[in-house]
Amino acid sequence: MQYRINEVKLKAGQPAEDIPKAILKKLGKAGRGITITDWRIARQSVDARDKKNIFLVYGVDFDPLPGDRKLDLPTAEPREYILPMCGEKVLSSRPVICGFGPAGMYAALILAEAGFAPIVLERGAAMEKRIRDVEKYWHEGKLDPESNVQFGEGGAGTFSDGKLTTNLKDPRIYKILKEFADAGANPEILYLHKPHIGTDVLRDVVVNIRKRIEALGGEIMFETRLEGLKTEEGRLSAAVLSSTEALKGRVEKLCKCTGENGKRKLFEIETDILILAPGHSARDTFRMLQDAGVRMSPKPFSIGVRIQHTQDMINRAQYGEGWEKLGLPPAEYKLSYHCKKAEDGGKNDGRGVYTFCMCPGGEVIASASEEGTMVINGMSYSSRDGEFANSAVLTDVCISDFGSSDPLAGAAFQEKYEKKAFENGGGGSQMPRCTYGEFKKAFEERSAGCTAQNPVLDSIPDFAASAMMEAMPAFGRKLRGFDSEDSLLFAVESRSSSPVRIDRNEELVACIQGLYPCGEGAGYAGGIVSAALDGIRVAEEIIKKFRPAED
Repeated sequence: MQYRINEVKLKAGQPAEDIPKAILKKLGKAGRGITITDWRIARQSVDARDKKNIFLVYGVDFDPLPGDRKLDLPTAEPREYILPMCGEKVLSSRPVICGFGPAGMYAALILAEAGFAPIVLERGAAMEKRIRDVEKYWHEGKLDPESNVQFGEGGAGTFSDGKLTTNLKDPRIYKILKEFADAGANPEILYLHKPHIGTDVLRDVVVNIRKRIEALGGEIMFETRLEGLKTEEGRLSAAVLSSTEALKGRVEKLCKCTGENGKRKLFEIETDILILAPGHSARDTFRMLQDAGVRMSPKPFSIGVRIQHTQDMINRAQYGEGWEKLGLPPAEYKLSYHCKKAEDGGKNDGRGVYTFCMCPGGEVIASASEEGTMVINGMSYSSRDGEFANSAVLTDVCISDFGSSDPLAGAAFQEKYEKKAFENGGGGSQMPRCTYGEFKKAFEERSAGCTAQNPVLDSIPDFAASAMMEAMPAFGRKLRGFDSEDSLLFAVESRSSSPVRIDRNEELVACIQGLYPCGEGAGYAGGIVSAALDGIRVAEEIIKKFRPAED
């Protein structure tokens, strides 16, 4: 039997090999006569509240010797993931999944492990081509609306920091992390408090997971877009899809070519199950679903800018002087502020402002998926050794801000400011940018009734700028130097989460039987891990109801 002990502390720079000694010290009298030979780190975080005494804090699973000694400690949590038992009803068709981001990927993996041989439709390109398309956009300003930072193998997270942090508590999360680690991610993600993979490693990891799905009988159809749904008496009967080429592999025999739409060939595939995991940027898919009668609701999200500082400044603010000698990872931060309410004299009526997706040692990147628009995001490599750190500074956007009750009003709101950012940046892949000092001056001049233009200020809603200006001094007090006037701002960050939710019931089914919305685009997740977790949940619901047909 393994025990779990928490709050085991080592000073920064002290080797992990000292953990058994620290455990015995923490056990005190209860640890007398015990030898610890089998142990593993279950959790690791940094405690830098006292910059003169920075600690690494561990949760450790261990076996004590002699083994018959009972300790007053909880037992280690079981880690093995067990597939649910298949249901009694035979699924006569192969399940289809729309989207190969984290939700679609893990839904496909679980279904493949259960023998269902899923078919995945991914509108974007496979990894190698997708990387070339994205780099062409960054270097030449030429956007491919089907293969970009938002669309393609791995989803939007492929070009990010690959953060695996989540506030959710669910035993399936270890399954997610273990699959990433087995596919090539650093095994440290299994225990770090704030794990990340890095975009460079994540690109290989995603391909390896895809190959595992294929080895289990699944098929991934790249550059293949979901175009429509066919139903019979309120139940899904077929998916309509399009591709730039003839379909290949076993799935070719299941599809019927129905014509052409420009350069794209149209197909139908009969299926009783379609998992919708389109990602938060698939506005044309949302419109198609609305036309097909799928019930959706508008959903709040956030909008704002990216702010960039030197990583050295962040390290000093978080760890203090002399941080270089401590062997600590590049420092991170997470800040939040609630604006004063109107009854207290506030101009921004309690709006929330917060930092999001902080990228240590990273860079700000252009992330558009539609021509004539500009969207930004942050990206880090696995080493996080870049000169700069960045994060989004976002303001809450309420449904009442949309100006319409239409389910897709939030998407239209996003698009409005993305078009402004495209114009203010100068077109192509050029991002609007300025220093915080320039932004602040323009905001103050405009508040005083003067005409003041600024590329970043002109790319975000007035309420977002006002709330951000109220929050920045508070952020500067929490993190020294955050509100320095030479900090760089970029616009516009508008895709932090989906602006729509595809309604589903307790069995995770939409208003059309057989249609399963999931992940971030469907409005049920907010990051790689939570999206992957939702994909697993949906796959489990399908497995509990059905069993795969015999070949």
